[in-house]
Amino acid sequence: MFDFLEGYDLWGAFWVTVQLTVYSAIGSLIWGTLLAAMRVSPVPLMRGFGTAYVNIVRNIPLTVIIVFTSLGLFQTLGVDMGAKDFTTINFRLAVLGLIAYTSAFVCEALRSGINTVPVGQVEAARAIGLGFPQVLRLIVLPQAFRSVVGPLANVLIALTKNTTVAAAIGVAEAALLMREMIENEAQLILISVIFAGGFICLTLPTGLFMGWLAKKVAVKR
Repeated sequence: MFDFLEGYDLWGAFWVTVQLTVYSAIGSLIWGTLLAAMRVSPVPLMRGFGTAYVNIVRNIPLTVIIVFTSLGLFQTLGVDMGAKDFTTINFRLAVLGLIAYTSAFVCEALRSGINTVPVGQVEAARAIGLGFPQVLRLIVLPQAFRSVVGPLANVLIALTKNTTVAAAIGVAEAALLMREMIENEAQLILISVIFAGGFICLTLPTGLFMGWLAKKVAVKR
C-alpha cells in the first residue's frame, strides 16, 4: 500500500520542516522580545516603531511576506543571505520571512505577560535606582515569560504549520513534497493522511510539553 513512497524523501522533507520551525522559533523569540521591549519603552520613537511593526506585519498574509523575500529581497535587491546555491538562499529567505511574521505574534503574547507584572514591583525597582533596561531584564521579562508559556506554545504550533508556506518559493519541505506526490501519484487520500499525521506528530508533543511547562513555571499570584 505504501510502495508509492519509494523514491520520495519523506523524512528529509519533514526534517527541513523541523529546521524551518526551530530556526524561525529562535529568531522570532529574539526579535519578538525586542519588539515587546520597544512597545513598553519610555522612548516614544521606539514605542511608535514597535506598534507600527506589529500592526502592519500581523495584517499582511504570510504568503505575501515569503514571496516578497524571494522576489523583492533576492531577485530585485540581490540579497542572497550569504549563500551561493538557490536551495540555501530560499531556505534562509523563508526563515527570514517566518521570523518577520511570527515575531509580531510573539511580541503581543509577551506584552500581555508584561502587563500581568504588578506595577508596584516596577515602581520599587525604579525607586532603588534601576534603569528601564535593568527593570525589564531583571524584574519584568522573567515573570512575563513564565506567564505566557501557553500563548507562546500556540504561536509555536502555528509556526510549525505556517512553514508549509515556504513551498511558495521552492523550499523542499513537507508541503512541497506533498504537492509533488499528489501530482504524480493516484493516492490523494493516503498522501493527505500521511502528511497530516506527520504534522500531528510534530505539533501534538509540542503542545503537551508546553502545557506541562506552563503549569510548572506558572507565577503564583
